[in-house]
Amino acid sequence: MRLLERARKEWFMVGIVVAIGAAKLEPSVGVNGGPLKPEITVSYIAVATIFFNSGLSLKTEELTSALVHLKLHLFIQIFTLAFFPATIWLFLQLLSVTSINEWLLKGLQTVGCMPPPVSSAVILTKAVGGNEAAAIFNSAFGSFLGIVVTPLLLLLFLGSSSSVPFTSIFSQLFMTVVVPLIIGQIVRRYIKDWLERKKPPFGVVSSSVLLMIIYTTFCDTFSNPHIDLDKFSLVLILFIIVSIQLSFMLLTFIFSTRNNSGFTPADTVAIIFCSTHKSLTLGIPMLKIVFAGHEHLSLISVPLLIYHPAQILLGSVLVPTIKSWMVSRQKGVKLTRPTV
Repeated sequence: MRLLERARKEWFMVGIVVAIGAAKLEPSVGVNGGPLKPEITVSYIAVATIFFNSGLSLKTEELTSALVHLKLHLFIQIFTLAFFPATIWLFLQLLSVTSINEWLLKGLQTVGCMPPPVSSAVILTKAVGGNEAAAIFNSAFGSFLGIVVTPLLLLLFLGSSSSVPFTSIFSQLFMTVVVPLIIGQIVRRYIKDWLERKKPPFGVVSSSVLLMIIYTTFCDTFSNPHIDLDKFSLVLILFIIVSIQLSFMLLTFIFSTRNNSGFTPADTVAIIFCSTHKSLTLGIPMLKIVFAGHEHLSLISVPLLIYHPAQILLGSVLVPTIKSWMVSRQKGVKLTRPTV
């Protein structure tokens, strides 16, 4: 199962490159009004499909056992949806005086506003042997919370496209995100046994639809002659993203391992991954809605497209180190327990 998941992720990374390359070669196919009609097929059908799929796949019925650890959940959600975006905003005040492309900087802010992903944090927590139940709960709950909080954060820090009013944004979010998600959860209740038995390829479906969204987004970019992305800004953004991830992973580690934190080593593992990972699957569709019609939408999306594979790669590299630390700490706890 882990090999299949790894193969799917590698396929998706290649798919992103192919989608962007195809958009570069023939952008007229995926622009608004083009043969694909993305103003309908992407803005409504594709986004709704992703969230209906999420509703079907989210195992919310298994999360009740994790509800009792309120302090852990509060830490992760506050860090992810409050501390993270606020810190990025302060950091960007310093970067605004540099020559880095301003729309890539705005894209960094959107990364900070995103909820945790549904899968990668859980997979890495499980690989280490951490608190998987807490990782599942916070990924699922964060996804639900992000439907409301993320658009508000985006509007707070960045504003919206001038052509799309606030009420229109939230009405479209409700119809293409909330309603499909709820319908997916309702349908899941009736076919849960079949889903558990057949295990449909939810990840493949979401990834395929997401590639279509990425393709049409970059079609808009390459069809606009006024947009120019310099390589210097792109390299700097890549370095900044890796630095942000490492810094926040270290920060969550320090906070959660203090003597009076009350968290176990297994809790710390879930905290490290759930607090610092950001969702591409939920993020790109939301950006497509909130910044509908924005000529720089694709540039705003670039940092999130970089952050997603970077968090998986970095997390995978650190799994042995984190696992070694957790095992040694757990052994230390057992050795220090008084014998009766």
